[in-house]
Amino acid sequence: MKPDWIGWLASAILVATLLRQIVKQARSRAPQDEAISKWLFVGQCAASTGFVIYSILVHNWVFIVTNSCVLITAIGGQIIVARKNRK
Repeated sequence: MKPDWIGWLASAILVATLLRQIVKQARSRAPQDEAISKWLFVGQCAASTGFVIYSILVHNWVFIVTNSCVLITAIGGQIIVARKNRK
């Protein structure tokens, strides 16, 4: 029995949690720049990119998909912040 199903389940939980946070952030009327550090975004993108590259090198699909989704949600969240701050 392959333990990959545990990784896929954990990945689904993490991605669902991040997507829910993005939806909440998009609907929020609170000032966006007060709650989110730009350095958190930079660090998360750098780490996620590194993890995606590492996961590709070791051929681990669970982490390729998970870390790609985490990177996409980080970028999506930053786009939301930038748009809200322009208004």
